[in-house]
Amino acid sequence: MGNFLNLLLRRLAALPVMILGISLLVFIILKLAPGDEATNALGEGASAEAKEAYREERGLNDPLFIQYFSFLGRLIRLDFGVTTPPAQPVSEMIAKAFPLTLQLTFLGVIIAVVISLIFGVIGALYRDKWPDQLVRIFSIAAIATPSFWLGILLIQWLALGKNPLFPSGGAAPAGSGAGTWLQHMALPALALAIPVSASLIRVVRTSMVEELDRDYVRTAIGNGVPRNEVISRNVLRNALVTPVTVLGLRIGYLLGGAVVIEMIFSLPGMGQLIMNGITNQDTNLVQGVVLAIAITFVLVNIVVDLLYLLINPRIRTV
Repeated sequence: MGNFLNLLLRRLAALPVMILGISLLVFIILKLAPGDEATNALGEGASAEAKEAYREERGLNDPLFIQYFSFLGRLIRLDFGVTTPPAQPVSEMIAKAFPLTLQLTFLGVIIAVVISLIFGVIGALYRDKWPDQLVRIFSIAAIATPSFWLGILLIQWLALGKNPLFPSGGAAPAGSGAGTWLQHMALPALALAIPVSASLIRVVRTSMVEELDRDYVRTAIGNGVPRNEVISRNVLRNALVTPVTVLGLRIGYLLGGAVVIEMIFSLPGMGQLIMNGITNQDTNLVQGVVLAIAITFVLVNIVVDLLYLLINPRIRTV
């Protein structure tokens, strides 16, 4: 318990530094992007006086370091500013869109974990036999398949035609049940999860093979302990340490991939927001979306670090 609390405190202490670095990087990149914020907001036909007044009102004429500290002060209050006209609070827009992106990512994680565990364990138990070869073919094909292309194929196969099994896009209506929600989220989550599961399959298989070759497995089986019991109670748990770490890194890919998948399936999540921000060259909207996703990724990795310690308490972090 002491190691768990020490790890948690160290990660939480480092969190403000990481958020500060992320905010600085996002701010600099967007400031270096071409275009004029006043022109983007008011249009090409706006007068020079109107553009100058807009810059003064938003502090765009201030030195960059003053602009950054002003931006940082708003960030601490979770105030990402307003969008270009018609002005809407960015934080409110993110609060409406982010839950859908998190739902899609969470469902994608579940599907990826289930697929990787099933196929990875099968590949390890039947190593170098035909089931293992089929698992290898699947993992190679899946990891080479872009999620956006897979999403288009899933729409063509399962959502179009005379008897569609799933909706081709859009979010579940408000107040609908879990079944309707799952119907709308199944295809985008599957398109998101399959490429990620392919890499996890290889990690699970490798970890399982290493554990199966250890002396304690042969000793337990030699002493009469059923092989299935050894695998389920010892081998699988020990083999999950490395895959959990890799999954934490893949969650960043899932969050980023969810933004693209949402556009394909017309889901009103963070993908729609960031595309609107890029199309309209809305700096505040792009900053808010990118920061929200990046901070979520950092928090998820803290949780993964804690899970890493819980699975194997003997592990010590430096």
